[in-house]
Amino acid sequence: MSPNSASARQPLVPILAACAAAGLLAGTSWPLVPLALEHQGVDKAVIGVIAAAWGIGMLLTAPRIPHLAARFGTVPLMVAAVVVGAAVSVAYTLTSHPVVWFGLNLAHGAADGVPWVLSEIWINMAVEERHRSRAMAIYAILIAGGMALGPFVLQVVGVYGPAPFLTCAAIALLIAVPLLPYWKRAPRIAPEAGSGFVTVVLGAPLAMLAAFSSGVGEQVAFGFLPVYAVSVGVAPRTGALWLSAFVIGNLVLQWPIGWLADRINRRVVLAGATFASMALVLLLPQVPVHSSAVLVVVLLWGGISFGIYPLGLALLGQRFRDGDIARANTVFSMLYIGGGLVGQPLTGTAMDHLGNAGLGWTLAFFYAVACLCALVALRRGTRNDRYVVE
Repeated sequence: MSPNSASARQPLVPILAACAAAGLLAGTSWPLVPLALEHQGVDKAVIGVIAAAWGIGMLLTAPRIPHLAARFGTVPLMVAAVVVGAAVSVAYTLTSHPVVWFGLNLAHGAADGVPWVLSEIWINMAVEERHRSRAMAIYAILIAGGMALGPFVLQVVGVYGPAPFLTCAAIALLIAVPLLPYWKRAPRIAPEAGSGFVTVVLGAPLAMLAAFSSGVGEQVAFGFLPVYAVSVGVAPRTGALWLSAFVIGNLVLQWPIGWLADRINRRVVLAGATFASMALVLLLPQVPVHSSAVLVVVLLWGGISFGIYPLGLALLGQRFRDGDIARANTVFSMLYIGGGLVGQPLTGTAMDHLGNAGLGWTLAFFYAVACLCALVALRRGTRNDRYVVE
């Protein structure tokens, strides 16, 4: 990863450290609400709706995030958001009512979206085009490393009761620690006034589709993979470890995917990643759940499907520049969340009606659409520059 200048290089250090802490928080917190609701006997479709509230909260605040950062500063806004997120984590311990948890998940999404969106804008503004895919691979690896450790944290503190939620509150505050020395020195985000949501999407349609399909796959995996594991006879704590295998795949495969995408047409890599992800989710129900083979399938699925998101970010960064990247990155994140909003209720409903295989069929559909569109975009491409994809 090579930033545009020495001054741009240094600010990457705190944001990447914060991303690692954010990954740990995600890996620890995302399974908690679905597992707790499953433990209460709540229907899977209802679990999907409550899990989707996180995305609704993020969508409600995302369009204003770049403007708020321009007004209050990047780091002050991020620190305020993680403090609010920590308070919401504590609030989960005060009630177990599903309706209240829907509201808490809504507030959590609104707070968590701030550091997420701003960190990606920060990184995309700082890197050179020829290293963009690998820069995003490093970002994804740090997120994944934290997420892989999350289920191990749950092995220590448990998956039920107040302890895991209080632990998540403490982890949330860690995100702010590496950012504090850069309170006034972080890159200035100044979004440009211009076209709306639809125009931005049409400016980089394949990148935006990558965001949506990866949003479906990742959010469904973190919301329903532990539930799927418990449903097929795996112990809850072991089911949480399936998430570790899912994320460890990212640690193993993300750099090779990024390296390849910086050397050949990124549409080819995207098509391959979506096709392989489709095949793996269809294979999952065919593998004995107590065998080591199931962990291999989950690991490969996690590593390859995770690659869809940074590939989309790389496509986005090569298309938009300067103030435009703030607006485009926000829309990208919104579509990722939109994928979860669509995918989680659909997956829960499919599992209620089709059994556990409903998870694989739902994800396979969205991966297949993304793969087909990547192939169409590759066929219709009119430029030879390997970095120009849209």
